[in-house]
Amino acid sequence: MGNKQVVLVVDDEPANLDVIEILLFKEGYELHHQDNGADAIASLASINPDLILLDVMMPDIDGIELCQQLKNDRQWQHIPIIIITALSEKEDLARCLEAGADDFLSKPINSTELRARVRSMLRIKAQYDRIQETMMLREEMLQTIVHDLRNPLIGILLGCDSLKAIDLPERSKKRITQIGQAIEQMRLLIDDILTIGRIEANKLILNRTNFDITELAKSAIADFELYATNKQIQLLGELPTEPAYISGDMHLIRRVLDNLIDNAIKFSPQQSSIILRIEGLPKNPDRQDLIKIEVIDCGIGVSPEQKQTIFEKYEVGNIVMGVSQIGLGLSFCKMMIQAHQGSISVTQNQPKGTIFTILLDRVKNPSQI
Repeated sequence: MGNKQVVLVVDDEPANLDVIEILLFKEGYELHHQDNGADAIASLASINPDLILLDVMMPDIDGIELCQQLKNDRQWQHIPIIIITALSEKEDLARCLEAGADDFLSKPINSTELRARVRSMLRIKAQYDRIQETMMLREEMLQTIVHDLRNPLIGILLGCDSLKAIDLPERSKKRITQIGQAIEQMRLLIDDILTIGRIEANKLILNRTNFDITELAKSAIADFELYATNKQIQLLGELPTEPAYISGDMHLIRRVLDNLIDNAIKFSPQQSSIILRIEGLPKNPDRQDLIKIEVIDCGIGVSPEQKQTIFEKYEVGNIVMGVSQIGLGLSFCKMMIQAHQGSISVTQNQPKGTIFTILLDRVKNPSQI
């Protein structure tokens, strides 16, 4: 039973199920039936269908609306849907396809056509499953390799610390410090990759505490100040005079700030400025009290097209000579902020540059959870 391909039939007429069951009997599929959209959705997790045969004319939620709901749900949108309809007008068939249907059958059902279309959709689903298995294996191997990279990096860092204790020329000490900084950046990148992997596997556990985002921002500015100064860039903070508390994983939120500030410095010209601004938004009865965090630069900016993809994994935007661009930093930021039920967006900083904006829920005092 477990190796059979599973077909879910959603139709409020039992007679229609009987017809489909007879026509597909010799195919050896595991057939399930639901007579309404709500029950169909509720059954998906337990049935885990490989294909859905969906009637259009149903009470409450009709087939087209149900198809649209399923195709908008990331958990189920990969399941092929064949809509079975008595409607024959081209406009009606176009509505089925626009709703996300992968194929359709006209009533009365032709047995040869039904079997052929079901086989075709199940082949597509089987190919999708194989691709997903391959990708999962690849991700697991990548996570293992990345995790194992941490040990040699720690060894190099310890070696750098040992060399610093030796009486060496100033030029050599400076070079050792630069090596240590580069290794530390690699270690943080590895941590980002591992964290992204945990999020994608739904295994990330946030170490939530209530902390002052203003103090965290001051710490980030202090740590990046020398780096910015060496690039002849002014790093400024426009921060509240009163504490602004949020609930979250302080380490991960700090990594988000670090990524955004580091990006801003990388892509900003000399003699420019970067602003890290934090402010509370005016209270609104329709939403919770929010904290707005902005990182504002005068760099190369982001095109309207890139705004749609800039937060995706391995998306690097504009290629800039001499700047390391892996395409994980902004993806990491988006995943971390979403894990905190917040939002992140990017807009143009007129006349030139970008503004990255984060919105997070505010807590009124440190004792709140």
